[in-house]
Amino acid sequence: MGKVQSYIIVGDIYKNLLNVTENQCICEMIKVNDSISALNYFSTNQTCQLFRSNISTIFIEFYSNSTFVFLNQSSISILNAQEYQPSTSSSTPATILSISPSSTSATSSTTLISTSTTISTSSTTSSSTSTTTSTSTSSSSSASTATSTTTSSSTKTTTSSTSTSTSTSTSTTTSSSTSTTISTTLTSTLTTTPTTSTTTACNLFFDQTTYSAGAKPWSVSVADVNNDNKPDIIVTNYDTSSINVLFNTGSGTFNAQITYLVGIQPASVAVVDVNNDNKPDIIVANSGSNNIGVLLNTGSGTFNTQTTYSVGTNPLSVTAVDVNNDNNPDIIVANFRSNTVSVLLNTGSGTFNAQTNYSISPGPLSVAVVDVNSDNKPDIIVANYDSSSVSVLLNTGSGTFSAQITYSVTSGPYSVAVVDVNNDNNPDIIVANFDSNNVGVLLNAGSGTFNAQTTYAAGANPVSVTVVDVNSDSNPDIIVTNFLSDNVGVLLNTGTGTFNAQITYSVGTNPISIAVVDVNSDNKPDITFANSGSDSVGILLHC
Repeated sequence: MGKVQSYIIVGDIYKNLLNVTENQCICEMIKVNDSISALNYFSTNQTCQLFRSNISTIFIEFYSNSTFVFLNQSSISILNAQEYQPSTSSSTPATILSISPSSTSATSSTTLISTSTTISTSSTTSSSTSTTTSTSTSSSSSASTATSTTTSSSTKTTTSSTSTSTSTSTSTTTSSSTSTTISTTLTSTLTTTPTTSTTTACNLFFDQTTYSAGAKPWSVSVADVNNDNKPDIIVTNYDTSSINVLFNTGSGTFNAQITYLVGIQPASVAVVDVNNDNKPDIIVANSGSNNIGVLLNTGSGTFNTQTTYSVGTNPLSVTAVDVNNDNNPDIIVANFRSNTVSVLLNTGSGTFNAQTNYSISPGPLSVAVVDVNSDNKPDIIVANYDSSSVSVLLNTGSGTFSAQITYSVTSGPYSVAVVDVNNDNNPDIIVANFDSNNVGVLLNAGSGTFNAQTTYAAGANPVSVTVVDVNSDSNPDIIVTNFLSDNVGVLLNTGTGTFNAQITYSVGTNPISIAVVDVNSDNKPDITFANSGSDSVGILLHC
């Protein structure tokens, strides 16, 4: 990443470095040579990126206080620079930079940025020597020497000089109350190693940005709650019996939290419009109160006090889906200690009937509602932590459900997602197995039954899983939070419903919940998660 402070910079960049799509770009803050349209400015994250070039090099001017980032999953280094005069007059100095791919071996490169001006001096004698190595020496009435180290450093010297045609130039100028051309030379040394370069290669996602939450943030959801077309963050705080709403500012950054009190130990949150007013409402499972809270949206992204509905003991997971085909989202909740799933049918006005309970194997901890047998009736899928199984309850068609069918998984299934991962139009089951440190995939056999799981290694105690295509290959990938590893793992889909080894991204302490939604309007899914051990919400923006 480079921050342009006081220069117009003209870059000579190899066309194969960068690649983004044209429809993601808008032309801003740049000029390009001839017919090339090569760098475009992303207002949402303030980056300039190359998407098109029809010759081997291009020339681009970056204006003062711009920021540009090279996002090509490979390293680059700045090799050299020389004085450049723009074609139109300008009071702002300009330089030309040559940029090319860096070697994988440990190398060092130097950038010299020179500007010229004329000032009046008294009688002085000085000399300077400048080379394109990482060492520069200057001398005046008293000699001084500056030598760069292997870390980034810079020295600035002011000398009288004239240029020569060789790679090393030396001159001496003596004047007495006359005008003398003074050259200001800024020498910057940038060092690359096999793991370090002038820009950090981004592998799908940038480093996390964090925002303060309440005590022990537990469950996170991302949805536009104030109708400004910017997804906002909603997170439950387990230890403070509250919910936070963080409004999106429009660039993938978020304002400080707004807090709403709910029940005891809110463990799960869903954000769905339950009263058909086109305003997303908040549904929360209050695990310590044994109830569900519904906070209706007032229309400006603020919420009324919760209305509560009794459910089973220790509700730990909630979702809202229309299960009886009346176009009103119903509430489905997994009750961990009573070993049941509760279904609360929507009355049509955003209020709910009393629960109907269905028996489940011991320890239902996570619930999803998806049509798994292609009958257009959403079915219930539950991860049962205490019994190391997954339950499937098929919808009978009237919002009632058949007895569970169970499938064995490995130890401690903590979270479940249901998505077609092998492109056969049949939703598959993906489960995070907390105690066995893996992710299980149960492929749909085609009739709502499932094959035995295939497991993939995750981090220590994978606790939350979701499935979204994050690399734009039309194959859904697995994203998982690893509770004790303090990272997020991404398992890329090979295209056949099998997955590569996870790529991990360091996050906060004890990440426990995850949502994958584009939060900065660049058409790339970003990862949002709750860091329960560091009382924060983190975001990994997509490159």
